[in-house]
Amino acid sequence: MKNYSSLLIGGKQFSSRLMVGTGKYKSIQDMVESLSNSETEIITVAIRRIKNDQTGENLLEKINWKKYWMLPNTAGCVNSDEAVRIAILGRELAKLSGQEENNFVKLEVIPDKKYLLPDPIETLKAAEILIKKGFAVLPYINADPMLAKRLEEIGCATVMPLGSPIGSGQGLLNLSNIGIIIENAKVPVIIDAGIGEFLILIDLIWINIIYV
Repeated sequence: MKNYSSLLIGGKQFSSRLMVGTGKYKSIQDMVESLSNSETEIITVAIRRIKNDQTGENLLEKINWKKYWMLPNTAGCVNSDEAVRIAILGRELAKLSGQEENNFVKLEVIPDKKYLLPDPIETLKAAEILIKKGFAVLPYINADPMLAKRLEEIGCATVMPLGSPIGSGQGLLNLSNIGIIIENAKVPVIIDAGIGEFLILIDLIWINIIYV
């Protein structure tokens, strides 16, 4: 993982190309150990679920934020207004964790409760607002080349097309569209969702398949 070229997102450089989430671990201890073993530098945190529902423990207190870069996400938001509100809260939480310059947000706007597909119109609307507020926006989207290009043009730091619907484990069903997105993009392309236990990161040159 460390042998690949560095990853540049929003003006910040990372050596590791692995992003790791904080959900679905059996325990907080398992999460902490997994993060350490992965050698990741970027951890995505669902701001609306910052407190563990089962244990009541606060993730902010369990993770060494001097070691990891926080990527707050707006999971659970169903429209642009809600996503903007949660993103602003996430930025404040990053500051409380000691990351004063952290303006990153993984933008998720998902009103579809059955298939968990992102809303392209509300995502674009939220992205425009957040960029004006100084955020480095990493939008989660359908594998739509036109939308991906539009998000890049308004200033998003990356685009994050889904491989297949969240939780489906079907793998990459949108290879043709994803290929077009990569071909046209001048920002990192991060493929997320539906891949099961794999996350694929693509930044136009290198392709690295890694466990999450």
